[in-house]
Amino acid sequence: MSTDRRADAAGLGPGGRSSAATTAGRPVTRRRPDPLRTHLSTLPSRTTRAVRSQPLGAWLTGLAATALYTVFSVTQWYRLSSPSWDLGIFTQLAKAYAGFSAPIVPIKGENFNLLGDHFHPLLVLLGPAYAVSPSGLALLVVQDLLFGLSVAVVARAGTRLLGPLPGIALGVAYALSWGLQSAVAAQFHEIAFAVPLLALSLEAVLRRRVLPAVVWGGLLVFVKEDLGLTVIALGLILAWRLRAVAGLWLSAWGLLWLILSVRLILPALNSAGQYDYSDRIDVGAMIADPVGAVVDLVSGTAKHETLLLLLLAGGVLFLRSSLSLVLLPTLLWRFASTQGGYWGPEWHYSAVLMPVLFLALLDGVHTLRTSRRGWVRSTAMVGIPAAVAACLVLLPGQKFTVLAEPETYRQSERWDAAHRMMDLIPEGSTVESGVVLMAYLVPDTRVYWLGNTNPAPDYLIVDADDWSWGSVRPSDAEAHAEQRYPGTDYTLVFSEAGYQLVERHR
Repeated sequence: MSTDRRADAAGLGPGGRSSAATTAGRPVTRRRPDPLRTHLSTLPSRTTRAVRSQPLGAWLTGLAATALYTVFSVTQWYRLSSPSWDLGIFTQLAKAYAGFSAPIVPIKGENFNLLGDHFHPLLVLLGPAYAVSPSGLALLVVQDLLFGLSVAVVARAGTRLLGPLPGIALGVAYALSWGLQSAVAAQFHEIAFAVPLLALSLEAVLRRRVLPAVVWGGLLVFVKEDLGLTVIALGLILAWRLRAVAGLWLSAWGLLWLILSVRLILPALNSAGQYDYSDRIDVGAMIADPVGAVVDLVSGTAKHETLLLLLLAGGVLFLRSSLSLVLLPTLLWRFASTQGGYWGPEWHYSAVLMPVLFLALLDGVHTLRTSRRGWVRSTAMVGIPAAVAACLVLLPGQKFTVLAEPETYRQSERWDAAHRMMDLIPEGSTVESGVVLMAYLVPDTRVYWLGNTNPAPDYLIVDADDWSWGSVRPSDAEAHAEQRYPGTDYTLVFSEAGYQLVERHR
């Protein structure tokens, strides 16, 4: 048989080419697979594998933490407990975003744009949540969910590096950390979004995944202007640990938005044309006396308390990790400030430190466990137990201890009276109030705070139990309103349970 015939018998054309691949003696180009189509076709299977690879215990820990936070927030809401005006402010912001409006917040002042106070455009995400549930309580639940997500991320990172039991123990210690408890008790603040973003970014660093670390970390600049400093530190750590040029770009990104927000955006949107917090740190005095500045930086009981709590909660071994350097920007600006309220462990200021602290502890323990020296490995074994022990020791003095008290679950005795009074105020009216009822009033009215210079409101509330008044509370709401707004005429329309509501006649 000739060569050509054998080729034909084998289904090959002249020259050994397949006859199926030829047409009229010309080769046919085979179509290459479409990468996008291949990606989409394999997406369900890859998603299924990704879900199955998630450590269930970590997510259950996050879910339990979310439930605990939510219980605290709900009981706080029904007890009419309002420790600051932040919840009222951010409820007004969410209401504005839900209505596709600029974040004008009358509680801060007439026509006050909250984007001129702090740079937090990421809070636009509160708009849909508020549209679904127009209440200040919705914001509390959003914060609880975000904190719970960060717990799941920390526990997941711990489970993957150390195993299920140490990972869940780390997650529990983090969930009950003093920084998160204080933030939940202080009610909603923009840092709620920063906490999970930091956890996700640092987890990606530990897993040596550059892109997610950069993406999650880069979003921090849209949460609050000072987090640009944190992003700079995070980028430098990323560049050093993973030898990634993207880390340097992340640092440049943080510096860019820090400058833009503080020097351009905030002054442009601020009613006074300035950055309101520029006087909190006296840079000139620090430059003139650097030694004194360093001494002041580490002086003060409140600062010492914060540092001691960090050392205890982090099991000390967090100092073994380079991730601990991400703590420095927040600590430095707080301690350098002339405002003593920033120094201590109260309020929400330490919440952004917690994911950094516990993931640095995880990294430190994991690094020490791989040491060739036995005594070093033994030291690593006590890191997580020490953090859990510290958490349990500190717990009795923390905010969540009220959950063990039966009265915590009782609705305020003034709840019904407060809501009957608020029901008398027509929707869309303007009302001046103290802090306690502001978040409850926002959904239906335009709320002003009694401490500002406001236009004469349609209604004015005097709450005998509201701490906004200080030591002197008006006994006669009519006289107070007419004295505060000369030329107006107010009439008492409600007086019960320490509440007085007066209505303005036009």
